[in-house]
Amino acid sequence: MTSQPIAWAERFSERMDRVRASEIRELLKLLDQPDILSFAGGIPDPGLFPAERIQADYAAVLADPVLAAQALQYSVSEGYLPLRQWIAERMTRDGMPCEAQNIMLTAGSQQALDLIGKLFIGPGDTVVVARPTYLGALQAFNGYQPAYRDLPEDALSTPTETDLPQGALGYFVPDFANPTGVSLTLAEREGVLALADALDMTLIEDAAYRELRFEGESTPTLLALDIARSGGIDNARTMFLGTLSKTLSPALRIGWVCGPAAVIEKLVLLKQGADLHVSTINQMVAWRAVSEGYDQHLHRLRGAYGHKGRVMLAALERTMPAGVTWSRPQGGMFVWIDLPEGIDGAELLARAIEEERVAFVPGAPFFAEVKNANAIRLSYSLPTDAQIEEGVQRLARLIGRVMNP
Repeated sequence: MTSQPIAWAERFSERMDRVRASEIRELLKLLDQPDILSFAGGIPDPGLFPAERIQADYAAVLADPVLAAQALQYSVSEGYLPLRQWIAERMTRDGMPCEAQNIMLTAGSQQALDLIGKLFIGPGDTVVVARPTYLGALQAFNGYQPAYRDLPEDALSTPTETDLPQGALGYFVPDFANPTGVSLTLAEREGVLALADALDMTLIEDAAYRELRFEGESTPTLLALDIARSGGIDNARTMFLGTLSKTLSPALRIGWVCGPAAVIEKLVLLKQGADLHVSTINQMVAWRAVSEGYDQHLHRLRGAYGHKGRVMLAALERTMPAGVTWSRPQGGMFVWIDLPEGIDGAELLARAIEEERVAFVPGAPFFAEVKNANAIRLSYSLPTDAQIEEGVQRLARLIGRVMNP
C-alpha cells in the first residue's frame, strides 16, 4: 500500500501566509561565489572582531571550576546580572537612566523584535514604520499579522494632522538606519514623541548601529527624550533595543530590550516559552569582553567603518551618472541609492550579477505599505577599499548602460 503524500501547506497556520524568506539572507549565499563583489549583507568586518580577547575570556571562564559550572548550566531568563548591570550603567551615561530590572537579554535584537511583536501585535493591529524600514523587523512582525502604515513625510512636523489610528505600535531606527544610513534629527525625534503622545503610540527604538557613529555629534535617543518628558523609564512609552552583534560579535547573539519594568516582566514570560535564556557562557564571556577596553574597541570600529564609508561615498561621487542620488551617512554600515524612475532594483541586481559580478540589495523589500522599486542598498562594512572602488565602478557602469541603452 502506497501512502499519499501529506499536503503540508494546508496544515500550516494562517500566519504563515505572511512569512517570506529574507532577500538579504538569500543574497548572503552569493558570498560563496568568490568572483562576486558583494555590497549585499550588512556584515561586520571579521578583521575587527576582538577574537583573541574572546578566546581568552572563554578559556578563563572554563578554567575556573565555579565559573564553568555556572557557564554551562541553565540560567535565568532575564539574563546574566553583571551584564545587565553593565548595560544599565552604560545606558544611564547615555541619558537613559535605568536599572538592571529594566533590561532583558535576548538572542540578538532580532529576537527582541519577535518577542515584542508577540506581546503587542494582534491580527489587524497597526504598525507604523518609516519609508523605507528594516526588513528584519517586517519579518519579525509579519507572523503576528499586522496592518502596516508608512509614516507620512510631514507627520513629524504636523503630528496632530494625520489619519494614523490611535494605539498603534511605532517602529523606528533613529541612528544610521538600516537600510538608508540616515539618522533622525533632534527635531524629528521630538516629532516622533509628539506624534506618539497624540496617538497614544507604543514606540520601539532599534539602536543597532548607534555605537558606530564616525562623524558628527551624538543626538539623544528617543528613550532619553521620552524619559526626560515622562519623568522616568517606568513612565516612558519607548522600548529601546540594543545589541553587541555590530560591535563585538554577531555569533555571541547578545541583544537586549530596555523599557518599563511592567513590560520587561511580560517579555520575560514570553522568552521563557521561546528559548528559556540566552547561552549562559556567551553572556558571561560578553560581559568580560566589554567590561574593560570596550570604548577603545569602539574607537577602532568607528575609524575603520568611517574610512570605508568615505571610500564608498567618494567612489559614488566620482563614477555615478547624473540622475542617481545617495545618502551620506555619519555612521553605521549602509548607503541608500535612489535610481531614476523606471529602473527596478531587482531587475538591476539580476543584470549586475550576470554582467558585472557585483551584488547589492534591491530596495523594494524595505517598504512595508507602498513599495518603491527604484532604489538599492549598499553596505561598505565588509569589502576592502579596493573592492569598494572596483564594485562601485562596475555598478556605475551598468547603471549608465541601463539609463542610456
